[in-house]
Amino acid sequence: QVQLVESGGGLVQTGGSLRLSCAASGRTFSSYIMGWFRQVPGKEREFVSAINRSGGSRDYADSVKGRFTISRVNAKNMVYLQMSSLKPEDTAVYYCAAALGPTFRGKYDYWGQGTQVTVSS
Repeated sequence: QVQLVESGGGLVQTGGSLRLSCAASGRTFSSYIMGWFRQVPGKEREFVSAINRSGGSRDYADSVKGRFTISRVNAKNMVYLQMSSLKPEDTAVYYCAAALGPTFRGKYDYWGQGTQVTVSS
């Protein structure tokens, strides 16, 4: 089992940047695909980005491609989401998640509590 704690959310102006961090507990962090999701009240949670176990492969939603970068440091049990050129439509609660399965957009087994990102226009 793994516990996930996100941090780094906040209020930023359009065009600004933020880096989200996700700290994972446990000694098997490198066994998980790690992903970031986001959710706006009244809407379904949506996939943002994911990274494979070694960090050598990444996937991005079309809406964030070219603006967001996911990374991980297995030695520190950390995964990051660098967000740049932020837009008001990026406003959401962002969740870190861990998957035991083989795919970036499949089932995720563990979730963090979320961190709020607000982009002002």
